[in-house]
Amino acid sequence: MNILRLDISDPAPLLSGAAHAATVGFFDGVHRGHQYLIEQVKTEARLRQLQSMLITFDRHPRQVLSADYQPQLLSTTDEKLRLLSQTGVDTCVVLHFDRLLASLSAQEFMQLVLRDRLNVRTLVTGYDNRFGHRRSEGFADYVRYGRPLCIDVVAAQAFVLEGVHISSSVVRSFVSEGEVEMAARALGHPYAVEGTVVHGERVGHQLGFPTANVGHVDPLKLLPAPGVYAVKVRLEGHGELLPAMLNIGHRPTFGHHDQLTIEAHIFHLSGDLYGQHLQLYFFRRLRPEQRFDSRQALVRQLHRDAEAVRQLLC
Repeated sequence: MNILRLDISDPAPLLSGAAHAATVGFFDGVHRGHQYLIEQVKTEARLRQLQSMLITFDRHPRQVLSADYQPQLLSTTDEKLRLLSQTGVDTCVVLHFDRLLASLSAQEFMQLVLRDRLNVRTLVTGYDNRFGHRRSEGFADYVRYGRPLCIDVVAAQAFVLEGVHISSSVVRSFVSEGEVEMAARALGHPYAVEGTVVHGERVGHQLGFPTANVGHVDPLKLLPAPGVYAVKVRLEGHGELLPAMLNIGHRPTFGHHDQLTIEAHIFHLSGDLYGQHLQLYFFRRLRPEQRFDSRQALVRQLHRDAEAVRQLLC
């Protein structure tokens, strides 16, 4: 997939030559609804002998429109681009979202960006997708604006899973509640979090379950609800995924901690992991976080949790 970055304040033309069938969206999480839409873009491109294109943004639009808005993202920009690269689309354009772009009406966006800069000839719109200043216009308006611009506007079909229209907000609700199995079904892949192994207080080592303490997670990334999870871990430089038992929470057995910690006990692995980048893939929530009356009670539960992970992932 060819990745292009575009700031509309840059007057230089971006593309010439090949015409495109495209869709526009933030694509947070690249869930199955997005994937279904993307397949429809590829189909339109093939039928019309065009190149396929996805148009997305380098930040959540509400971060520009509301200075104090802090999104809880399912995917960082790098994660999103990695997922989009697996869809088989020819080109992905990452638009720099700023006040200038936000001020464009839908008609101006279609003319100045889609036609003049990206050579879009077919626009596939999602069932609930709106764009342009204040997002006040809809599909019939896009069709009308497209005619003099020689842009055909096509309505995509929605993806429905068990009667539910899959959207990023639906996936966020699953993740925030710890329902990572449902999130994976909606995403089409396990929910993932990336970070770096940092020094901790070695509490897990004292309990017989040494852990990799995960830090430097993107502050805008949505974390699953506190609890114990069965996960798989990919370490930088390691090809295989390793099973692990992971805790997200505040370690209430050891007193009140304001700071949320992410600690992974990785099976079949030992050695110094400090500074290594890793990816965590969530498969199942085993239990919520809880306080134990003693370390012995906690250790007994950890053994049960570890056995549950082995049964599930090993």
